Amino acid sequence: MTRTASAVGDHLRDWRQRRRMSQLDLALEAEISTRHLSFVETGRAQPSRDMLLRLADQLEIPLRERNVILVAAGFAPVFPQRSLDDPELAAARRAVELILTAHEPFPALAVDRQWNLVSANRMVGPLLQGIDADLLTPPLNVIRLSLHPRGLARRTANLHEWRAHILERLRREVELTADAGLAALLTEVRAYPIPGGRAPRKPSDEFAGVAIPFQLNTEDRGVLSFLSATTVFGTPVDVTLSELTLETFFPADAATARALRAMAAGLDGSG
Repeated sequence: MTRTASAVGDHLRDWRQRRRMSQLDLALEAEISTRHLSFVETGRAQPSRDMLLRLADQLEIPLRERNVILVAAGFAPVFPQRSLDDPELAAARRAVELILTAHEPFPALAVDRQWNLVSANRMVGPLLQGIDADLLTPPLNVIRLSLHPRGLARRTANLHEWRAHILERLRREVELTADAGLAALLTEVRAYPIPGGRAPRKPSDEFAGVAIPFQLNTEDRGVLSFLSATTVFGTPVDVTLSELTLETFFPADAATARALRAMAAGLDGSG
């Protein structure tokens, strides 16, 4: 029991420190005494399942890691982890596909916790023309595809600005989730060379620093400029759903909106 309690305490202390909370801060949020929390972290007290879940909730620990903590304490996992193809997640899968399809004629996609593509609407495909086939082999990783010199990086007009934005977002996700796969991906893409040694452009001030546009060179429609938005399930109780993210892209100017509508008409056979 001592070893189990100690392991659980180590997990909780690591997450508390990751969230930059003191024992006093966490104890107040969880409505327990600082002394009891200290005993839990040092392995002198064996927490109940409800106590672990309360602390995990205050620390915003990912559901996957909450299961790890519960198992370390000798409890059964609480949060199921199922494939999106599981019949019990059919409603969630329909919701995802509905959102992606409804977003047309603008591109939208769904990714898992390590940015592997789960699904995409039909507007994404035309934007990937000319990409090396090996980067499109499943599992297709969206971050790798975006920053690889043989991927979209060589066609991104504001590559330095967009790359810095993506790397910072990925760094924050590694910090928040402690996901080893994400950490490895961050190390990998940070090492990618800039295609052609391209010099950085002056950062766009069009959106006053509120948003970073994604500007993509195309052969037949010039530069397409996008703003992106992220959507997650609000109160997921399944590990898979909690790690699913929808990335939707909106035209950042009228020319891009016209170009995307023309592309959609072409896919419909009416343009």
